[in-house]
Amino acid sequence: MAEFTKFHSFVEALAEGKHNFQTATLKVMLTNTQPSASDSVVADITEIAAGNGYTAGGNSAGTVSSSQTSGTYRLICNDPTAWTASGGSIGPFRWAVLYDDSATNDELVGFWDYGVATTLNSGESFVVDFDPTTGVLSIA
Repeated sequence: MAEFTKFHSFVEALAEGKHNFQTATLKVMLTNTQPSASDSVVADITEIAAGNGYTAGGNSAGTVSSSQTSGTYRLICNDPTAWTASGGSIGPFRWAVLYDDSATNDELVGFWDYGVATTLNSGESFVVDFDPTTGVLSIA
């Protein structure tokens, strides 16, 4: 998977109690406009157009575990449901953005850069593949 980059505001939002990853509704949305680490809420992101198998707001990533061991916190999530193009194409997109849909302002968490813009043609699928061991993110 592409490398995770946290949004700067995520650190403050975490410290101010805006996230509870035990109960949060985390989602992943796609964009073809490079996110800035200084973005803070979903409204700061230019999402790709909905349609042909892509729903506005992206897909849910359910929390499998949210815990710490020896002072290191790990967030483990299920992979969001794959997007499959149907009746036309999805994209292009290059970045996948993780956000907390249950936070008041849909607070951003982080994003992954897949390196090149991708367009899914009808019948093709794309999944954001989270590591089930190291997790989506670690905080030490």
